[in-house]
Amino acid sequence: MFPFLTILVALPAVGAAVLWALPASARSRAREVALGVTVIEIVLFAIMALQFDKGDAGAFQFSETYAWIPQIGTSWALGINGIGLLLIALSVILTPLAILAAWREDKDVKARRDYMALILVSLSFMVGIFAARDVFLFYVLFEAMLIPLYFMIGRFGGLQRRYAAVKFLLFSLAGGLIMLVAVVALYFAGPGGEQAFLTDGLTGSLDLSVGQERLMFLAFFLAFAIKAPMVPVHTWLPDVAETARPGTTALLVAVLDKIGTFGMISLCLVLFPEAAQWAAPGIIVFAVISVIYGALLAIGQRDMMRLVAFTSVSHFGVMILGIFAFQQTSIEGAALYMFNHGLSTGALFLLVGFLVARTGTADVEAYGGLQRVVPVFAGTFLVVGLSSLSLPGLSPFVSEIMVFVGAYPVAAVAVIISAISVVLAALYILRTYQRVFTGPVPEPVPAVRDLTLRERLVAWPLIALMVLLGFAPGVAIDYLREPSADVVAQVTIEEAGA
Repeated sequence: MFPFLTILVALPAVGAAVLWALPASARSRAREVALGVTVIEIVLFAIMALQFDKGDAGAFQFSETYAWIPQIGTSWALGINGIGLLLIALSVILTPLAILAAWREDKDVKARRDYMALILVSLSFMVGIFAARDVFLFYVLFEAMLIPLYFMIGRFGGLQRRYAAVKFLLFSLAGGLIMLVAVVALYFAGPGGEQAFLTDGLTGSLDLSVGQERLMFLAFFLAFAIKAPMVPVHTWLPDVAETARPGTTALLVAVLDKIGTFGMISLCLVLFPEAAQWAAPGIIVFAVISVIYGALLAIGQRDMMRLVAFTSVSHFGVMILGIFAFQQTSIEGAALYMFNHGLSTGALFLLVGFLVARTGTADVEAYGGLQRVVPVFAGTFLVVGLSSLSLPGLSPFVSEIMVFVGAYPVAAVAVIISAISVVLAALYILRTYQRVFTGPVPEPVPAVRDLTLRERLVAWPLIALMVLLGFAPGVAIDYLREPSADVVAQVTIEEAGA
């Protein structure tokens, strides 16, 4: 079988190496080279996706397994089910758009080359993590991903970028190091051998006491909750959003943070089903707190980047609620929400970035009346904002309804409280739109240009996908039904066995 996944992981890394090897005379072409690499990545992914069997979406397809470090049981093992396919699709869609969004940000050609190379390295890790079938390989990529992100935040951004980068790194490393203890413990609790860390081999075969399973679950869950981000380990996100470049934040929140919820589904629930059931009531409580707390803090923000960051805290709370309700519809909705949230929030971060690039400030109070000055920008922002508040007809609505409907039979109170976020979302989105785009035009009239062709090429494809999946969600749900059913079956079997 053609090694699609290995090539999709390797291609961006090779592209980054090529960028760093460019002679000084060719560095000005770094953007074109990086964009070209991501276009090739999209083409290869599209060829692979057309061969994906939707009728067997719960099974790992395009599987590759090669011995890596047999002495400790690790393998280069890749494969994707329907959930992994959609998240890799999100990665390859948003990365070239982030490159286009950053097209004019660096005058210095060396800085431009370095930033583009770091984006490509991040793409390589994204694809690898969503395709990893070996827990040790997943962990290595999970931790190594911090390297490009640290430099993307700490080198390219605002005045507090180093503080934000260190805070992000410390939070992530703390969770990762705790998870490492559980990863090592898996080797001794599993079947062992040269492929001791394969997820398939570990599922249902761990020799653990109740206490050991719960401790290992908590170790994995903490690392994923930090990444998600979930209250109370979310505080790194608004600082990063405020100071990092919009493209960096868009990739981080729209794609990379999905590693947290993806890990909860593909590792926490599958490897530790009894512990997941034990922890679910408490996790649902914190998920609901995240939903309401994130929305309330978003309402009170003046900085638009921090506002969007807090909306994501709220949205991730909905995803986690759906995951730990253990219902097929709620898990399907949470998985679909990962993709749809990436579209809407990625677009929102990039649009705010375009606005800040024009005026030099993210302060809501500095604006007013821009609808008359930049009508296309205003209309585009409104549609993206409405998707963020889950307006019917746009894709996040379907995801949110599926989570609430699916979770209601087992967590009615949590769903009722979380549904308040729908009203709060309307407040923080429409209030922001009103303050920035409506009302009288300030005097003198700001010299702000409307969306350029390049910026429309960034935002409008994402809107098109939101509309498509808003009216035809089955295009994506068909890939999620079987893997969600498999996860529910694994947890249910454990419950029946108990």
